[in-house]
Amino acid sequence: MNQNHVEGIDRDQVTMISLGEMVSQDSIARIIDLFVDALPVKELGFKYAETSFKGRPAYAPSDMLKLYMYGYRHSIRSSRKLQKAAQVNIEIMWLIKGLRPDDRTVARFRKDNPEAIRKAFRHFVLILKDWDLLDGTTVAIDSFKIRAQNSLKNNLNQKRIDRQAAYHQEKIETYLKALDEDDVDEEKREELQQKHDHHKGRKEHFQEMEKQLNESGEKQISLTDPDAKAVVFQRNSIQVGYNVQAACDGKNKLFIHSDVLGVNDTHALHPMAKEVKDLLQPEEMTTLTDKGYTVADQLNKCEEDGIITYSSPKEFTPQDNGLFNNDVFVYDAEKDQYTCPNDQPLTTNGTVYEKGTHRIKHYKAGTKTCRECPLREGCNRNKSGKIIERNCLQEILDANRKRVEADPQYYRQRQQITEHQFGTLKRQWGFTFTLVKRKINVLAEVELSMLNYNLCRALTILGSDELKRRINILVLAFLKLISAPYGLFNAFWRPLAATYLLVFKTDPHSRHAIFV
Repeated sequence: MNQNHVEGIDRDQVTMISLGEMVSQDSIARIIDLFVDALPVKELGFKYAETSFKGRPAYAPSDMLKLYMYGYRHSIRSSRKLQKAAQVNIEIMWLIKGLRPDDRTVARFRKDNPEAIRKAFRHFVLILKDWDLLDGTTVAIDSFKIRAQNSLKNNLNQKRIDRQAAYHQEKIETYLKALDEDDVDEEKREELQQKHDHHKGRKEHFQEMEKQLNESGEKQISLTDPDAKAVVFQRNSIQVGYNVQAACDGKNKLFIHSDVLGVNDTHALHPMAKEVKDLLQPEEMTTLTDKGYTVADQLNKCEEDGIITYSSPKEFTPQDNGLFNNDVFVYDAEKDQYTCPNDQPLTTNGTVYEKGTHRIKHYKAGTKTCRECPLREGCNRNKSGKIIERNCLQEILDANRKRVEADPQYYRQRQQITEHQFGTLKRQWGFTFTLVKRKINVLAEVELSMLNYNLCRALTILGSDELKRRINILVLAFLKLISAPYGLFNAFWRPLAATYLLVFKTDPHSRHAIFV
């Protein structure tokens, strides 16, 4: 049959072509190849950066990092999928020079190098600063949630433990009662005994879980991934996962820092902002956050460290009870007292009370004054008189509110700075769940994705040729550095090394970079 179609080549025809010819000059694989070759993998702490000539050679960490960076950029994250991709993907074949590591080798690299991966991310952040692509002047902080390798049934709190223990105790009593009956034959008795023993074992299991929960001091424990927690995802669905904090620079929407600081954003603002400020050392730094971060003590700590906050104010929700709202009571800062609608003062005795994470003071009028007030019916029904609670750091909250309301256009940049990055990671790259367990490994996976995003974003901003030129400068600087005599190194290359070669403190409690 004669058909006018585009025809392919003969499959059995032998052709001579190199892998390099099959990879486009604008391919992200070439950018990743240049970038990883410019990293000081030994100084960043990658395992097997140096090996002995004895025994079987190890895979170079730079080749494994290239494989992972390419895979995460193209939503290929599991070790088995990466193993398969190394066998069929031409760009990966070119990138890692035809190597075909097995899935265990691929998985072991990610498992053995979580700290080194995080240091590589931070190393690139400082390079981006040196390239003047970020400055830390305006930083948006927000969070996104990813599912953990832990099912909801393997996440326990005291309420669920009590419910499960009561259920198994009820079953135990039911089977004990059945065993006490005289007309149970031997086969049925054996079956009942097995069921009794099963529920007894399950009850003992939950009693042990209760002991672990009490010893941990936490409100919940996860059995598969101990660091994962039950968190609220979209549409109020509860799943076991991580609430990942992310800081993004306002200049070019690049990631700066990430962490996991609890199941919500309540205590995350100051630790994230302080980490970013210590890293980038901006002359002046402003943070943009949503109302989940609007906590008085966090705003106060930021102010003490010279960080200006624009955090969405939490609106007062009036009670529909027919009584006056608190906003009709006027506060006088000089006298430290409120004035009620009947022009009577509400004063405080100065006692500070702890209420959750807040420190508050009570303001009230005299009992007799309130009882005889003509507006009492519309004011309060408390026998001892009207009481107003005031946060001891209310001035900090008020100052933050004034900043946001005075410059709403500036505050609206928050969504523009962070939301697109999250959408790219989750929707385009499929990063909605983690493949690893424990916080340090999860953060390494998060920052591997962020490292990829920053590299792709730098490619968009600078263009392929300019980015390659800048990376090649890093490569040349590194080669000069490792080959220079010590005296020449100190005289000429040391300032360059201070910019591009980061060596991190070995103290596990410190996350700040130092230069050598």
